Amino acid sequence: MPNSGPTFTAIKELIQSDIDATNQLIYNELKSDVALINQLGFYIVNSGGKRLRPLLVLLAANACGYRGEQHHTLAAIIEFIHTATLLHDDVVDDSKLRRGEKTANALFGNEASVLTGDFLYSRAFQMMVRVDSMAVMQLLADTTNLIAEGEVLQLMNVNEPDIAEQEYYEVIRRKTAILFAAACELGAMLDSDSTHRSALHDYGLNLGMAFQVVDDLLDYLSDAQTMGKNVGDDLAEGKPTLPLMYAMANVENADAQLIRDAILAGDTTHLEQILMLIQQSGAVDYCRAKALEFANAAKAAIADLPDTPFRKALFDLADLSLGRSA
Repeated sequence: MPNSGPTFTAIKELIQSDIDATNQLIYNELKSDVALINQLGFYIVNSGGKRLRPLLVLLAANACGYRGEQHHTLAAIIEFIHTATLLHDDVVDDSKLRRGEKTANALFGNEASVLTGDFLYSRAFQMMVRVDSMAVMQLLADTTNLIAEGEVLQLMNVNEPDIAEQEYYEVIRRKTAILFAAACELGAMLDSDSTHRSALHDYGLNLGMAFQVVDDLLDYLSDAQTMGKNVGDDLAEGKPTLPLMYAMANVENADAQLIRDAILAGDTTHLEQILMLIQQSGAVDYCRAKALEFANAAKAAIADLPDTPFRKALFDLADLSLGRSA
């Protein structure tokens, strides 16, 4: 019997004209008279991402009854900010694969990737000026600042196996969830009285938390072809993510020391054994339960939005975030 549940494709079809307009704007705004920026920018923007964050801007605006075109600009701004963070992150992490393709830094070098990321950040702020809203500028300035703090926090936690679970959540709140929150909040800000701004912020924040917890779990469950990056990349980078933290706290001392040493050294020599310990410790179920808590909180936050296909699509996105394989 065919699966009749929600799909990402069905959600996109609901606002396809908005997506098409946003994509065209993204390509128009990418243009530069510097050839390398064009080449690298188009490579990263076309590298197979779902463009989830701009989708959230468009869905939130429609859920609030917005009927103009400014949400296309805001969605493009969010995508540029996100893409800039990806370019910088891949350099910091020395990543070679993203979405199943070589990273921009692997192809073009670290210098070009960092500088093109800077171009995308500055282009995003040029577009914000054209929106001519101090509230939008304030929100996005605060958001990009928090993202930067989150990245530095994560860097400080590298090769640190003893961080508390709450510290892990604070890192992912800043480096991932806050941009989800801003995307949803921007959509609400286009409404004349911004009635649902706080609700959509909370929805986006919790959705982003669920998304990142699942993403960190997939690093130990999926495979390079499905996930688009190498299994155990987080361990190789010495990142103490939730699956490792839970496993370390719920296995025998010798096994916990094995995980601890692997985080300290960023060593994947014993990856197969660590994957087995993650399974045996209950870490998979624990991470999925935490992601479900965040997804349910996201849906609860927008329960009072008008009952429209756009609110349902936001509900469906929260459910889909839990069942991802990549």
